Amino acid sequence: MMGIPVCRRALLAGLATLAALPARADTAPVPVRLGLLPFGTVQWEVETARARGLDRANGVALAVQELAGTQAAQVALLAGGVDIIASDWLWVARQRAAGIDLSFIPYSCAVGAVIVPADSPIRSTADLAGKRIGIAGGPLDKGWLLLRAQAARRHGIVLAAEATALYAAPPLLSQQVQAGKLDAVLTYWHFAARLEAAGLRQLVGVSDLARDLGLATAVPALGYVFRADWAADNAAALTGFTALSRQAKTILAMEDAAWTPLRPLLGADDDRAAMVLRDRFRHGIPTRWTEAERADAARLFAILAGLGGRELVGDATAIPDGTFWPVTWN
Repeated sequence: MMGIPVCRRALLAGLATLAALPARADTAPVPVRLGLLPFGTVQWEVETARARGLDRANGVALAVQELAGTQAAQVALLAGGVDIIASDWLWVARQRAAGIDLSFIPYSCAVGAVIVPADSPIRSTADLAGKRIGIAGGPLDKGWLLLRAQAARRHGIVLAAEATALYAAPPLLSQQVQAGKLDAVLTYWHFAARLEAAGLRQLVGVSDLARDLGLATAVPALGYVFRADWAADNAAALTGFTALSRQAKTILAMEDAAWTPLRPLLGADDDRAAMVLRDRFRHGIPTRWTEAERADAARLFAILAGLGGRELVGDATAIPDGTFWPVTWN
């Protein structure tokens, strides 16, 4: 089972204090309205923060609003119904190019993976030619675009033409690949982890595809997104929220016992599935957010925009200034 490398443990240990800090008594907690999907992994972090009192310790009154899906969360943020949601920086860049000043701070580097049956003859992305591939997220899914780019650059294969892509929801794709009706699935990381726990094999992770395309760092794909004007007017709220997020991640990275109360939220059928989910989550925790990661994000944008075009990135021709909120750690 995957462990945490020593260098990662050292980095994570420096992110935040592990124990819950005493509540701040100097000022009243500032409100933060967080919009969450009921099935999202952000729930794991939020529940940990609340259980350890990290919201109060950082002067935040956290109010969670469950939303039906990604689009509902985006609409709620744009309409002012919530202050923060989890989304990707590509969407933030697109909104900024359209004149909507959103900003992003990192949440996770975990994206997804290509999963194949354990006994599959598929050993590299070259072997996906001629195969039936299930894709979660649709034709513009970032993982699918990166898989196509890597297969073309590394093997000279045009997967969009040489493979059969089938788009469906992750649960259905999981059923289909387990039933032998698909040769491979490209799915979100937590669905991929459950398939691994069931005995299937990871062919390649989306982050591995990005590295094979020239990225030198782990670029956080998902993050917390908020309106820049809200952040400017509520600096204490954003600072407190950012601190509790990083502290909760440290706890989840370092303490196995912290995962026990989260078991009902994991959707894990057994102990092995819970362990794989835990370890994949840990490997997705960002430990650096510096100019190097932001430069790689710009390279990644160029790759994705080259394949997805205006339908993916809208009017953005590069990552607009302000997409990434000015915060750094290493």
